[in-house]
Amino acid sequence: MTTILEQRRIEAAFAKKIYDVLEADLGTETARRLLGKAVIDAARAAGAEFADKAGGPTDLLAFADLLSLWQKDDALAIDWLTVEPGVLDFNVTRCRYAETYRELGVGEIGDLLSCNRDGEFCTGYDPRMQLTRTQTIMGGASHCDFRYTLPKTDNAS
Repeated sequence: MTTILEQRRIEAAFAKKIYDVLEADLGTETARRLLGKAVIDAARAAGAEFADKAGGPTDLLAFADLLSLWQKDDALAIDWLTVEPGVLDFNVTRCRYAETYRELGVGEIGDLLSCNRDGEFCTGYDPRMQLTRTQTIMGGASHCDFRYTLPKTDNAS
């Protein structure tokens, strides 16, 4: 089975070719906007697919379990801070996705190919879920700070 890191490597090579054509024809700003939109749409759909496969109520504990898929091949080093049903806080201290994009020469669109997905994936997974992130390794920071919240559902009648 292909890991997510391997899949992102394949996607990046193809995306770079499309991005180069868009950039040459439409300019950098439009090329980034269009590639970003395509990645966002794909991320939301993937999040919804993961939620459907889970088949149960979505919470941040189940979501945290999914992160092991993104960690395969030692793709992410995670420093867990808070893991609770309504709060999930962690820092990524090593990101092989960012390293891979730079190695492939697509670092200028790495934020669109990966970082851009994170909040949108959780929107597809559960629209109530919120991600706050102030920095990324792809953007030059020492770590990525992921802070997810998911409000409790009020079942009172």
